[in-house]
Formats: sequence, structure tokens, C-alpha cells
Amino acid sequence: MRVAPARSATLFASHYVDVRAPHAADACAARLQDTGLVTVDGLLSRQAVLAFAERLMRIAPHPHSGPDGLTAIYDTGTHAHRVGFAGLGHGELEAHTERAGVPHPPRLMLLVCLRPADDGGEVLLADGHDVLASLCAEGRDAAVVLSKPRTAYFGAGAGHPSQIFTVHTDGRVSVRLRQDGLARWSPIVHP
Repeated sequence: MRVAPARSATLFASHYVDVRAPHAADACAARLQDTGLVTVDGLLSRQAVLAFAERLMRIAPHPHSGPDGLTAIYDTGTHAHRVGFAGLGHGELEAHTERAGVPHPPRLMLLVCLRPADDGGEVLLADGHDVLASLCAEGRDAAVVLSKPRTAYFGAGAGHPSQIFTVHTDGRVSVRLRQDGLARWSPIVHP
């Protein structure tokens, strides 16, 4: 679901937590449990980002992460057209979930902008629960098919068979998606 740029300031303000306040980690956890999104500011260095992340989540390894576990997303000048490396180029990144090709992708993602891009840099966020609800309302058959196990295979040779949507017993919805060459689809999904 696209959020108009005019609404983005309001959207982010309504999810803001002051990380310097007492019990900020508890406030972040509550907001994540309630809405799935938290916005913060004041993380002005890699060390500050790492300290904040360690308070809130388990840092999951990524093929492009540094020794501290954080992954810098920037145009390397050499990865632009390689499958699975779009985040290290300067082109548009298709909607995706991080680490779709591993059995247990991270449940949380922290995205920090330490230096705004000279051009571009917009980020589209989607609420998986809302996307599934819209799909159920508009095309129930598609929602059912995209929720069937083993209808997608994400990753290279050692990737992971899965589905787009997983609805958990507590009502949470997990989304696993790639739209690049590291996604292969079951024939029942193609229509």
C-alpha cells in the first residue's frame, strides 16, 4: 500500500519514540508489537546504531554485513546489475523482504539513514497485514495461492522453499518476498 509523500511526515511522527527517554526500548517493543513500525532519530554514528540495535533486537548476519553485523547500503559501483545485489547499486530496488532465502529470516529490520542521498533515496514501506487484507478483499484466490507452502523458492542454490504469506496462530502475518532473479515460482502462482 503506497503512502503519499505528503502523509509520510505524519506517518513517521505518529510512530516516533525518543531513544534517549527512560524505558525507550520498552516503548519501541510496545510500538512494534502494536503497529510493526517505530521511527527514531539521534543515531548519528555507526556505533550509536549498533548500540541501539543491540538493545532492541538480535543482529542477524547478512552476506554484505561488516564485522559488527551492520550492513551499509551504498552504491559500490560494481554491483548494479548483479542478481541479489540491487541494494549495492544506484537503481530502484523492487519490493522485498530481507533474507527471504534463509529458513528463518529476521523478524525485525532497522533501516538508518546516516547520510541522505543526493538523488533518490525514497523508501516504500508496506504493512504485510494490510497487503494481505487488501488482497483477500480484492482477489481471495490469489491470497490463498500465495499462502500455500512451497509455492516459491527464494535464494540461490541453497535457498529456501516457502510461500509469500504465512498467517500465524496469534494473527501475525509474515511476508517473504523477492522479485528478482533469486525468486522462482510454482506454476500455480504464475496466473
